[in-house]
Amino acid sequence: MTDLPYTVQTVVEKKIWVPGKLFSVKTTRDPAFSFKPGQYARLGLALGLDEDNKTPPASDMTWRAFSMVNQPDDEHLEFFATLVPDGLFSPSLYELEVNDTIYIDKTAFGFLTIDQFPQGGTLWLVSTGTGLSAFLPMLGDEKTWQLFDKVILCHGTRQIDEFAYTDLIDEVKARFGERFTYLPISTREAHKNYPQKRFTDLIASGELAELAGHPMDPEDGRFMLCGNPGMTTEARKLLGELGFKSGRRGNLGNLAVEKYW
Repeated sequence: MTDLPYTVQTVVEKKIWVPGKLFSVKTTRDPAFSFKPGQYARLGLALGLDEDNKTPPASDMTWRAFSMVNQPDDEHLEFFATLVPDGLFSPSLYELEVNDTIYIDKTAFGFLTIDQFPQGGTLWLVSTGTGLSAFLPMLGDEKTWQLFDKVILCHGTRQIDEFAYTDLIDEVKARFGERFTYLPISTREAHKNYPQKRFTDLIASGELAELAGHPMDPEDGRFMLCGNPGMTTEARKLLGELGFKSGRRGNLGNLAVEKYW
């Protein structure tokens, strides 16, 4: 069993954010599992396999990637997910209840971490949907606030009720004040005084900088993108035209994109 590439964990809490759509799952954690804020884990389910076999071969299981919501030193792991009704994985994940089994790869993956950037300046965290999860551990990480002067969290959804973890975000705002800006943008419902537009349109028009009250300057800004592939691909192109570049061959850049989708 020690040779298995995963550990067997248990669901300890389940939260429904939007019924039939958005939910989060909290699990037990192997003491040896470690990660940096922004990294993701591979979650496994034994779909269609013999229920009596508690440690099935990893190659027989179904796996999907999910960023950790929790802090690296928390007792449990937490994952934020979208239910895709006709999906292979998420309907079964949605059906899990407390005390059910879930498998977690022993290794954390991904390079969407703040050590990809030079110190100083403004950290822009642009997410859509459950892509928000990659950025939440960064907000609670002391290193983030030691390395950057200001943090701008942008979260795009379709509906207002999809803005999740707002209590946590409010705590960050209360703690760091003007060093932290939160931009919740809903494309299909009017929300406060925010425009009903996609982030790519806001970047292209310059409105995102206006909303944040801060310029999108490649000399000062460091952008992270996490969310649906359409957004990340287009936003990466637009930011590239503004002078933002990914790091290459050991050289630090000012643009990082999550690619696990």
